Amino acid sequence: MKIVLATGNQHKTAELRAVLAGEGLRAVELVSLADLGRDFPEPAEIGATFAENARIKATAYAALTGFHCLADDSGLEIDALEGRPGVISSHYCTQGLETGMARGERDERNNRRVMHELEGVPLDRRAARFVCEMALASPEGRVLATSRGTMEGRIGTPDRVPRGAHGFGYDPLFLVAPDFASTSAELEPKAKNALSHRGEAARRMAAELRRITAV
Repeated sequence: MKIVLATGNQHKTAELRAVLAGEGLRAVELVSLADLGRDFPEPAEIGATFAENARIKATAYAALTGFHCLADDSGLEIDALEGRPGVISSHYCTQGLETGMARGERDERNNRRVMHELEGVPLDRRAARFVCEMALASPEGRVLATSRGTMEGRIGTPDRVPRGAHGFGYDPLFLVAPDFASTSAELEPKAKNALSHRGEAARRMAAELRRITAV
């Protein structure tokens, strides 16, 4: 089974490939959208939840490419902000709007907004989690499997974050539970994949893929 990973984010592609490769899925060939050698229109992510957006992307790209498609939607939920940034995590600084801003600049502005909105909130009230929802769709538009993963932690205070050279997005702000000693961006890739929301969702999806390919 050839499966297209429905993301243009190279960080996500690398993480997903590493985790799924570690699960020993010999009957599955993973390719990225870039590997297909042409551009595809991005579907409108209009879902109210990560799960809805994952399904939207999986079914849209499966139809566009003619291959089975694995899509994820992920982001950050902060309890003190009533679950924000949520489904607009990657474009929080622009209220969820795509403005063509470079990824690095967008990450910096997103982080700056989160830290501003948490100003004065003590560390013990900065509980947060990364959430990842995945969906696998067939070229006919049928969702064959879904999975979910979470990573618990806190958003650090300005004296402690940002820290770390690995990862992307909110990783430099996110102190990983249970000891809150390191940010997600300080974890080496292998350690991060073992703990992360995306790693957990991918391992659960790998179990679904083994079931599907064995039929």
